[in-house]
Amino acid sequence: MPKLRIPWKSIRWSNTIFLLSTLIVALTAVPAYLWHEGLPRIQIIMFFVLFIATGMSITLGYHRLFSHRAFQASWPVRFLTLVFGAAAFENSALAWAADHRRHHKFVDNEEDPYDATKGLFHSHIGWILFKSQEDSSLDLVRDLQKDRLVAWQNDYYLPISITVGFALPAIIGGIWGGWSGALGGFLIPGVARLVLVQHFTFCINSLCHSIGRQPYSSACTARDSAIMAFVTFGEGYHNFHHTFQHDYRNGLKPWQFDPTKWTIWILHKLGLACSLRRVPQERVLLAEIKEQQRCLAKELQTYPNRLSEPIRSRLHAAQLRIHEAFGQWELREAEYCRVLERKIEASREKLIELRQELRNSRDRFRIAIHDWRESYRLALDHFAAHAAA
Repeated sequence: MPKLRIPWKSIRWSNTIFLLSTLIVALTAVPAYLWHEGLPRIQIIMFFVLFIATGMSITLGYHRLFSHRAFQASWPVRFLTLVFGAAAFENSALAWAADHRRHHKFVDNEEDPYDATKGLFHSHIGWILFKSQEDSSLDLVRDLQKDRLVAWQNDYYLPISITVGFALPAIIGGIWGGWSGALGGFLIPGVARLVLVQHFTFCINSLCHSIGRQPYSSACTARDSAIMAFVTFGEGYHNFHHTFQHDYRNGLKPWQFDPTKWTIWILHKLGLACSLRRVPQERVLLAEIKEQQRCLAKELQTYPNRLSEPIRSRLHAAQLRIHEAFGQWELREAEYCRVLERKIEASREKLIELRQELRNSRDRFRIAIHDWRESYRLALDHFAAHAAA
């Protein structure tokens, strides 16, 4: 049996000691406290308030706001997400965004900080415990370096983290229940909450690249998983996110669990967020169709005789119509947006004409998609019939 070789020289000792010690405390001291002291209501309230505040500050703030610029937010929102995001002890927003933007730029490659192809342990926590060949630089976050609030949090990250993540719940617990309450505040809404938030966040890098479906693209390992969405504040729809990373939504469908998306939408309605970025539905539909086409082409390579020539011709013609209709819609959309963005003086009649042309091209695209899906279902039926024969 080969010996386990630990790369001692590449260990990030500060990260390793902190993560291991908080985990050990959560697994030993927290149950011991609960056994002797019970679980006061104030500890439950503080746990859930801090759990949601720190978890959402990572998904809404660190991720969608700062890393992807999926929307813009007023200074109170930015300030609160930076303060409570620090209490998740996942590094400053500047460093976090640098790693994350590098992940998207080099996904599943050697330069990806949490490359999923290196295994579940590496993508979950190994990349934090061990030094990579080249640590992320700040070249990809020059825009964030100009943000005064982000720079302030980066400079004072550690004191903010300790104060909000550990000292604040301990102080509140102490006011409520003396020394026992202070200890409980440190252990339950402090350490236990921290461990859960961190590992739920780490799951986005690990399990969201290994569990679920790939309805939009199989170009990388990212997957959509409703189960993972429930433990990651909506980040589980990761295949959509990697395909359309600048969209403020991860759960595109109305029924998909994405509390981060809902919170951003509420902030927008309250006037605290603006410029919410959404990918047009036509591009989403085209991505789905392209992935279905890719899967069908793969099946045809494996079983070339399972589809008759008439059905092949029908599919090919439907694909051509989709791409032609999408190209026409894309041209109309670009023309209409150009008129609006540049504030070109155009008559009201011209704007109405452009809007109608855009609507017509969208309708033609939807009809082409409907035709292709009918052909696709017919092809699947033929595949099933041949498989059963």
